[in-house]
Amino acid sequence: MKIINTQITRVKEKLKAPFGFKGGFLSELWQVVAKIETENAYGVGVGVQSVLWCDANVFSLYSEEDGNAIMYMVSKKALELLNGKEGENPIDIIDSVYDDLLAFSKTITILKEDLRETFVKNALVCVDNALWQAYARERKETNFLSLIPSKYLPALSEKHEKLSNIPLISYGVSREEIKCLLDTGTVLLKIKIGYDNGGKLSKEEMLNWDKNRFNEIHQIAKEYKTEYTYSNKILYYLDANGRYDNLDRLQSFIDYAKEIGALEQIVLLEEPFEEFNKIDVSSLPCRIAADESIHSLKDVEERINLGYKAVTLKPIAKTLSETLKILKCATEKGVVCFCADLTVNPLLVEWNKNIASRIKTIPEMKIGILESNGEQNYVNWDLMCSYEPLFIESFAKCVNGIYTLNKKFFETSGGIFLSSYYYDNLFKI
Repeated sequence: MKIINTQITRVKEKLKAPFGFKGGFLSELWQVVAKIETENAYGVGVGVQSVLWCDANVFSLYSEEDGNAIMYMVSKKALELLNGKEGENPIDIIDSVYDDLLAFSKTITILKEDLRETFVKNALVCVDNALWQAYARERKETNFLSLIPSKYLPALSEKHEKLSNIPLISYGVSREEIKCLLDTGTVLLKIKIGYDNGGKLSKEEMLNWDKNRFNEIHQIAKEYKTEYTYSNKILYYLDANGRYDNLDRLQSFIDYAKEIGALEQIVLLEEPFEEFNKIDVSSLPCRIAADESIHSLKDVEERINLGYKAVTLKPIAKTLSETLKILKCATEKGVVCFCADLTVNPLLVEWNKNIASRIKTIPEMKIGILESNGEQNYVNWDLMCSYEPLFIESFAKCVNGIYTLNKKFFETSGGIFLSSYYYDNLFKI
């Protein structure tokens, strides 16, 4: 597989309201589209940039527009480095340019050694997806598993016909919106905690805000039952995005959850501390999950040694190529894995589904799980759905909180290797 030409472009997609996490807010998300031509085929890959999620330091140094422009330049540089490269598969090809791209990224962001590698991984998603699509076309294959190197396949042995969609309850989601989600079949809520009002709240004030917010949500959710969890209760996935500073403060939050009768429903508590704050979490009664702190295999092992018992998979944010490595390592260590979102577009949801449908689900669930919150946040979500090659198929739609995956989904991999009229034609203008 040899690359002979590359191109890149982008589309800005507006959000319905400022999207808040890590104490910051986004107003739009850039959809970056890469085209890679090989000697025998081509691939068009889409990625969604989230500078705030990747590296809050970059986000704080630049305006939202400038931060996105810098990440776009990293994607463009990756394609330049790939021109003329060849390799056995996308994983090998991405690996061949990664070190040079990381060095370039440290220079362009002026963060040098402080740049988080997730910034580079996020910029590579569109490139990696284009490589996988070209690779599939060279092999005349649409079955996802047929393209995956054999050493990664044991971790992809499941075949879930149902995936419970996980919506995101960010800081500003109202009581009415939460009730609406539960009324329409949601069984697992992802709840953002760690709100400090843009740095205006102290850590203790943040903790009190989190407690009150969580109690508000729990009082709503405890009135609902579901057939898809073993407890028949609504479950919680809390995402702190590294906002907590010590174990005592986090323990105070967990003690409060126990006090209000919600502790047993917390099945995941993600990234409570900054990745450089390497606190052992073994003593905590919740399943602590690692997300942004995992950049590579060594990070998986480090977090497991610190007591982390779950790993967030983000092929739509860290590349499919890197996700396969992380999944293999975590699965062999007996750690729970699950697929989370980055407020991605409908086409990237299908990429996520290809992993989520084939990995073991969390022990408290009877069916698979998948986070997708784009419909809650994009202004043009319905139009963006039409950019999916197989958007009319039933598996593309979430009905009553559930994605139902049929034979066609598994045969076509949800259409991720097929042409998207919209994204392909961005290069014909």
